[in-house]
Order: sequence, then structure tokens, then C-alpha cells
Amino acid sequence: MSEQQPAEGASTHRGIEAAEQAAAILSAAGMPRMPARVMMALVAAPAGGYTAAELSERLGVSAAAVSGAVRYLETAHFLQRRSRAGDRRDHYELGGESFYHSVTSNSPVYERMSIVIDRIAQEQDDSVTRDRTRELAGFFRFLAKRMPELIDEWEAQRASTAKE
Repeated sequence: MSEQQPAEGASTHRGIEAAEQAAAILSAAGMPRMPARVMMALVAAPAGGYTAAELSERLGVSAAAVSGAVRYLETAHFLQRRSRAGDRRDHYELGGESFYHSVTSNSPVYERMSIVIDRIAQEQDDSVTRDRTRELAGFFRFLAKRMPELIDEWEAQRASTAKE
């Protein structure tokens, strides 16, 4: 397998190969490719993040591609847009807690999904379909219950690690 060449000027950026590999994993898991690449570029960004132009240069893509990816990531609450006094360009960066806040904010969605899917199950005459929908509803209830618990566990682990 050939090694991907960084975009011109990208040599000043660190972690490019690993960021691209992480983006490929996210893309294989279902995230659109360009938002995955922008997100992983921001994971590897220096303090203060990147401007849209820097992201475009870093990734070797058009400004339009970056704009669409940024919109997607803002909607999903994965990145933050920051302005700086005296600088007309916005800087994009990942908030330190953006990932797990995004995950935990879905807990109410999981609970609502379980309720609606239970209604779908109640309306089924076919036992196979009814069993499948009940199992799916149960899975969403499990997620709704466990996500906040997992975040509490993560925060406790992070706090204990910080004390070491």
C-alpha cells in the first residue's frame, strides 16, 4: 500500500497520516468522509485550531468542501467556531468535552425512539416483526440508561487520572 503524500505546505502540520487513518475509520463507521477528515484534522490541530483556509490547505481540498464539512460538524456539536479580536477569520477547534457531550445529548433521543418503536411493535400482527421491533426498542432503552452512567464513569476515571 502506498503512503499518501501530504498536500503542499502540509509538512508544517503534525499527525497527518494518523489523522487520515482515524478519519478513514470514522468514514467506514458511517460518518461522511470530509467531515471525518476535518474532525480528525482538528484533533491534531495546534492550540487555537485552524481557520477554514488552513483546513483547506491542510487537507488539500477546496474551501467549499471544508465549508460543508464544518457545517455538518457544527450541527453535530463536534466543533466550535471561535472569533478573535482583530482577526476577521473564524478559527475552528474541538472543544475538550465536545465528543462526550454529543453522545450524552442523544440519551433523550434514545428514550423517545424506544417509545415510538414500542408503538410500532404493538401494531404488528407478525410475531417475527413484533419481536424484532421490541428488541430494537429494548436496545434504545438500554442506551438511554447507560449513556449517562458511562459519562459519569468516564468523568470519575478522568478525575482520578488527573490526580496521578
